[in-house]
Amino acid sequence: MRVPIYQVDAFASRRFSGNPAAVMLLPEYPIDSLLQAVAAENNLAETAFLVGANGEYQLRWFTPTVEVPLCGHATMASAAVVMEKLERQRNTVTFHTKSGDIKVNRTQDTYVMDFPARFSEPIAITEDLGAALGIVPVEVYANQFNYMALLQNAQQVRDLVPDLVAIAGLAATGRTGIIVTAAGDTGYDFISRYFAPAKGIPEDPVTGAAHCMLAPFWATRLGKTAFHAYQASPRGGEVICRLNGDRVELEGKCVFYLEGVAEI
Repeated sequence: MRVPIYQVDAFASRRFSGNPAAVMLLPEYPIDSLLQAVAAENNLAETAFLVGANGEYQLRWFTPTVEVPLCGHATMASAAVVMEKLERQRNTVTFHTKSGDIKVNRTQDTYVMDFPARFSEPIAITEDLGAALGIVPVEVYANQFNYMALLQNAQQVRDLVPDLVAIAGLAATGRTGIIVTAAGDTGYDFISRYFAPAKGIPEDPVTGAAHCMLAPFWATRLGKTAFHAYQASPRGGEVICRLNGDRVELEGKCVFYLEGVAEI
């Protein structure tokens, strides 16, 4: 089967920054093992698989090793493919996903995504977690998906060199990744990084789902609901976040890198 494939840098205003995602268009979903093999072959943080009919789109996301319930940058990349390549007259698309319907609107030069918020609770700082990070955080929070460690300042976030094997071991708790964050510098409200080696992603360049947890956390600390955030991975990327009750809007730009045909 020959299918279209695109590679898009999401949360990026220039090529080779932000988070690259593969977007593949399928007539229908094959068996999951084939989807996983394709995602492993692509070897990007996420491959998005789209199945469209009559203007409606089903969307699933796979890392090189697992299917994930929610992915921001690959959703943005998928919206860019739909509205810039497939149906250029459209300015909005709703994707049907395992996390519910996700609506994406196109502005003049950005995409705005509507995601469920991910609230968190403080937990005790364990020795294992501190050892995995290589630094003792100020506070640690968690929800069913991830840990989140608050550090003293933005430079600590930028300089962090965690033990990825130890972080992968934390997934035994059911939480498959860890966000590190601090108050922002150079004009940003907060900055972050995200590590998920248990999902085949040693460090994710820019993570929409992480900002679904970060936005409500920083709303409580900063007393506001709109943020200009930066994910300080080596590629780096900016994310505009808005907390609306139990939903989070994530806004950013996309740049196309590759367009072709895959044989699967």
